[in-house]
Parts: sequence; C-alpha cells; structure tokens
Amino acid sequence: MHRIDPEMAAFNAMMEERALALPPIRLGLPFDEPRRINDTLNLGLGGGPAMAESRDIWLPVRGRRIQCRLHRPVGKAGPLPVLVYLHGGGWVWNSIDTHDRTMREYAAASGCAVLGPDYALSPEARYPQALEECVGVARAVALRGAEWGLDPARIVLGGDSAGANLALGAALMLREVTPALALRGLLLGYGVYDSDFETPSYREFAEGYGLTRERMMFYWDCYAPNAADRVSPFVAPLRADLRGLPPVHMTHTELDVLASENLAMETALRAAGVAVSAEHFPGTVHGFLRAAGHVGAADRAIAASGRWLAAQAGLTPQE
Repeated sequence: MHRIDPEMAAFNAMMEERALALPPIRLGLPFDEPRRINDTLNLGLGGGPAMAESRDIWLPVRGRRIQCRLHRPVGKAGPLPVLVYLHGGGWVWNSIDTHDRTMREYAAASGCAVLGPDYALSPEARYPQALEECVGVARAVALRGAEWGLDPARIVLGGDSAGANLALGAALMLREVTPALALRGLLLGYGVYDSDFETPSYREFAEGYGLTRERMMFYWDCYAPNAADRVSPFVAPLRADLRGLPPVHMTHTELDVLASENLAMETALRAAGVAVSAEHFPGTVHGFLRAAGHVGAADRAIAASGRWLAAQAGLTPQE
C-alpha cells in the first residue's frame, strides 16, 4: 500500500463509518436510490465560509430550466469575476448541494463569485446533453451576467473529476462555436480526460483507494455508451487539439486511477503552448477537495487555486 496522508486516512475512515448507517450503494439501474444514498452521505460535508449572498438562479438552456447556485464572497463590491463551477460525480450523481461547500471555499479563497449549474445527469441524459448545458450556462453568463452583479468579461470555467472533464470539453466547444467568448482560465481538479482504462495509474490504483476502475467503467458506460463518442475530443479531451485554450490551473492527486491521464494532460497542454500551473498533493485520493476543513491538503489546494483565480481574474486587493 502507498503511504496515505494521515489526515486523508482519518477522513476516509470517518466517511466509511458514516456510510455504514446507510444502505450499500449499488452500481445499477434505476439510479435514483443510489443517488439518494450518495447525496445523503456527501451532504454531511456542508457548511463552509459565510457568503455575502447565496441564491439560486434558474436559466433556460436547451429546453430545460437549469438551477444554478450563485455565491458572492464577503467584502467584494462591483461586478465580480465569476467561476462557473461544474461539480464532479462521474457524470451520474452529486449536485450543487453536495458541492455547495466546495463552491463557497473557492469564492472565499479567490474573491470571485461562483456559479454552479445543476447539469443533467447520466444515464438518463447521455453525452452530449450535460456538456451542451454547461456551454449554454457559460453563454448565459456572458450575455446576462451583469444582471446578477457579475463581470461577463471575466469568466473562468472549472470543475472536479467529471466536472473538470465538462469544463475542458466546454472550453473546447466554445472555442469552436463561440470564439468571441474569451474565457479567463480553466480550473481543473483531478479530471477525467481519456477513456483508456489501461494506464499505469488505472493498474496501480484499481481498487482500495475510493474511486475504482470498476466505478470508472460504469460511469463511462452511463455517460458515453457509444464507442465512437469516447474518442471525441469533447468527451476525451486528451485526444483534442488543445492550442488556443486559456491559462489552466490543475490540482493533482496521487492515489488515483486518473493520476496518469492528469499528468498526461498537463504535458499535452504545455506542449500546445497553454500556460499551465499545477499543484501536486501526495498521499491524497480522488475527491480530496471535498475534505476541506478536515484535511490540510484540501485546504492548501483550495488556497492555491484561490490565488490563481484572483490573479487570472485581475482582482486587486481593493476589489
């Protein structure tokens, strides 16, 4: 076994103990009951920094009314830059409620507003619905953000895990179809970037570290069941032409089936001439950002991302 960060191990043990009070989660359809159990477990990680404003906005996007959670940090005036944050969860579960604390943490750490859309989940909504909804939300912020006290000229896309996949896919799609929408950056946490289950990290961390190879295969079957879709650059962005993307900040975790593709994505972005900053957190497992307030590495990761966000958004100490 690899040496896990002691705080990470304690957090994992706490979550495992909490899970014992709930029915086991089964990877099968229908998926409503597994979602309820998963969300119940993760909603216990709420709280986080107080905000000047937290409210929900409903946006009409692609025939749906999408609920979006808006957090404005304390002590920040004027039109604020905004992080459009896409939650993780294998494209199949989690929500703006399970990731509410994560969004608050980023808002407090950066001084940016954070807007999180509750995009449609798989397998009920398969690729490309969630991706096109995320693109639509970004366009809506560019068009109407001023109504909500946001600066449409300072938009960053971000997310963790499957949310990082959607953020990068959305940036690639916007580059093709809405080039006038110039993103300020991409904030990517241990993302899904390829559909290859035979990488070194998939083999090394297939079981025993939370996110398993079996789970990732299930998630891919739900989100992109068609083999042809899995090689699309919008689904597997490691296969994309990455030139012309905005600056990127990456958060890497070590004990993760996705570790290899994250390192490969960092290398590919640099090779494409994209400005990249990256923070590596040894001894942590996939999803460790949700452990803010429990694991020092998660707090340090959010602080580093907050500094990068503030710099990319052009925030000054007075703003």
